[in-house]
Amino acid sequence: MNDDPHGGWPGQDPDPARRPQRPAGPPRRPAGPPPGYGQQQGPGRQGQGQAPWQRQGGPQQPPPQQPPRRSQRPPVAPQHEPDLITHHEHNGTVDRGGREYEEPYEDEQYAPETDENGKPILTPAQRKKRRWRRIRRVLLALFGLFVVIPAIAFVITYFAVDVPSPQAIAATQGQAVTYYYADNTEMGKDVPKGGNRQILTPEQIPDIVKKAVIATEDASFETNSGFDIGGILRAVYNQVTAGKGGGSTISQQYIKVASGDDESSLARKWTELAKSFKMNQTYEKKDIISAYLNIIYFGRGAYGIESAAQAFFGKPAGELNASEAALLAGLIQQPGRSENPKVANERWTVALNRMVQNGFLSAADRANLQFPTPIPQEDKQQAGVVNPFIRDKVKEELAANGITDDVYYRGGYKVYTTIDQKAQAAAEQAVAEGMKGQTDENLLNALVAIDPKTGGVKAYYGGPSIVKGPDGKDQKGRDWANTPQNPGSSMKPFDLTAYLQMGKGGINSTFDGSNNRQFGKWTIRNAGPGSSCSAQCTVSEAMQRSANTVFYDMVVNVTKPGPVAQAAKDAGIKPAPEGASELFADNNIALGGGKTAVSPEDMAAAYATFAGDGQRRTRHFVAKVTNSQDEAAYSAPEEAKPAFSDNSDKSKQIAGNVTESLKGVIPFSKLKCPNGHECAGKTGTQQHTYRPGEPASAKDSNSQTWMVGYTPSISAAVWVGGDGDKPLKGKNGKAIFGSTIAGPIWQKFLSLYLNGKPGERFDKVKIIGGDDNNTVPSTQTPPGEDEGSTETGTPSTGPSTGPSSSRNEEEPPSSSRNPPSSSENNEGEEGGGNNGPGRGGGRGDNE
Repeated sequence: MNDDPHGGWPGQDPDPARRPQRPAGPPRRPAGPPPGYGQQQGPGRQGQGQAPWQRQGGPQQPPPQQPPRRSQRPPVAPQHEPDLITHHEHNGTVDRGGREYEEPYEDEQYAPETDENGKPILTPAQRKKRRWRRIRRVLLALFGLFVVIPAIAFVITYFAVDVPSPQAIAATQGQAVTYYYADNTEMGKDVPKGGNRQILTPEQIPDIVKKAVIATEDASFETNSGFDIGGILRAVYNQVTAGKGGGSTISQQYIKVASGDDESSLARKWTELAKSFKMNQTYEKKDIISAYLNIIYFGRGAYGIESAAQAFFGKPAGELNASEAALLAGLIQQPGRSENPKVANERWTVALNRMVQNGFLSAADRANLQFPTPIPQEDKQQAGVVNPFIRDKVKEELAANGITDDVYYRGGYKVYTTIDQKAQAAAEQAVAEGMKGQTDENLLNALVAIDPKTGGVKAYYGGPSIVKGPDGKDQKGRDWANTPQNPGSSMKPFDLTAYLQMGKGGINSTFDGSNNRQFGKWTIRNAGPGSSCSAQCTVSEAMQRSANTVFYDMVVNVTKPGPVAQAAKDAGIKPAPEGASELFADNNIALGGGKTAVSPEDMAAAYATFAGDGQRRTRHFVAKVTNSQDEAAYSAPEEAKPAFSDNSDKSKQIAGNVTESLKGVIPFSKLKCPNGHECAGKTGTQQHTYRPGEPASAKDSNSQTWMVGYTPSISAAVWVGGDGDKPLKGKNGKAIFGSTIAGPIWQKFLSLYLNGKPGERFDKVKIIGGDDNNTVPSTQTPPGEDEGSTETGTPSTGPSTGPSSSRNEEEPPSSSRNPPSSSENNEGEEGGGNNGPGRGGGRGDNE
């Protein structure tokens, strides 16, 4: 029976038309015949089942020719079979047409499609499968990298670290800081007052103190495990957005203080987290908060809550109330500014508000609390102890460069200052001699000297460091060298600087320097006959005479106030918030009055830029700092850049022209330069504003006086004035001026400091606004005075820039508030010509 569905027999080739056609290509390897294939099957069938070359009598070799190419084969009609369930495409197998032993077809219709790079083109399903397989691998790698490995590392770190005790930390706190002069001789020591370093138990610290600190520093303290994930995320966000606030918990702050390491590194933070976690697994919360309060810094040299309670309120910690606790808690973040009343009040308010938010204090109780005024800080100047004003400036500088107040007493630091021992002694001697015989108890003084070549502060005197308080007890004095006051006419060099920067004229340009000039509704006057000038007054002569009308005209009608304020900043004056001074850009800035106020330290630094050829150098008190192992902890950067122009030569020319205009002020003010040294400078006076009820003599009084000047190697600012607008009197009961007390102190200081040093002169510069032959106008010298070292020459007659007809609607300078009577003789301060010494800066003038 024939099992072949097509009617063939076993061993017989099926109909060639029904056989699948072999695709074109190279010849395939012959497959072995199945068993019995080619054997004789009976009569008449010899040769059946054999290949053509095996028939007719035995084995034969196949014909030598190659199979015909596909294109040469006769066309085969397509055959169709019914799709049976047994067919291969339905049962998942591949139908090779009975050629299980043959190699796969190599026809292009069976090869996968490839792209231009020869890579297989995947179907969407294949691409999706491959993508998810890669994602799973990446996620597994990230999990291992950020979870498994850190977890293992954290466990290792946990067992490797220890948490130090408060006693061990206290032993490292409160180390004295040694100060040195510029010649490396010891200046003195800053010994922390520390108070009682008793380590308190949890029961000895009031709950209100603990709650105030928890609310202010770490609201999640009771529930966190040593670190707060939310706080860390907030800290990261604040870092990215330049916001404020960190993410450290109380435990982390304890560890940071214990290690003394505040480096911004992952290694430090990692160790800190491990120690904080271990601390919370080892100790109870009450022990942790107590340990923290026993070692944290509060200001005034006080480490620990007991020391702070004594230093700020003169009582033990156990007696602190809610208001006092809030102030101390608030100061933890800014201990270095504990003596700033505004900062202290702000931090107290923050602490109380957070106590209310956390349920530690009711809103009603909070409303009834008053700010607790700390007791006056004792800061006695003893032998071997560094001057407190110098110390405060050094600490401020160090805090800005990484050695913050909370670690200042922990490193056993040695501070090598820029203070010159000879200069400091000269400053104190000059002030003492200059103030000798003065009887007005309202007279105060300050002197600051700066090296123009380095920016280093050579001498710093801010007045007495200890004064009597209202109760008659000694208390820390105020640093008047860092206190801003109206600069009067000592502001005029910045008017000139702005004018020179504009390039519209120079020191030989002329203005109307006559008295009683009208500017809008305000009348501006000069100090008197000696301070007035002609209608064609050169800028240089106006600077010598301190003619108010010239500089008011210059600022109001030419430069405008803004550029004057900028010129002062360019020179080195630091307005708030970076510094203490205030540069208020209204018309009053022209004469140094109104809201414009500058500290003696700022004024010395700004004039040092004129002395330093227009190069501004960062003023500094610290040359370098080493720790207890004599390792470098800080070094002052050496930097200088042109102040008044991007071009160094142009900046030097502007500074040199200002210097040329200031040389003549010295002899005109009846002052002298040190022997062999050229010098330049400017006096200044601010008039007292008379108030009803004051004695008649107050009408002729002044409240602030200045003398600021320099040689090529030293710039010094001397201020003699009052605390606020007070009428001041000299030894003879008459008004004081910049040339009467401040001037002689300045002259004495330079004479003492420069004695024995080689003589020096300023570099010559080309006069701005003229040709190469232009020189500085001749100096107007009062009778009986030497010509000094100023140049002589013929002034140019540049065009006058007269006053504008526009009305000045701003507040007038004080000179316009008290117009002089026609009979009043106001003699000029800077010599006053033949009239002798008189008032400088004018009747009501900001001289």
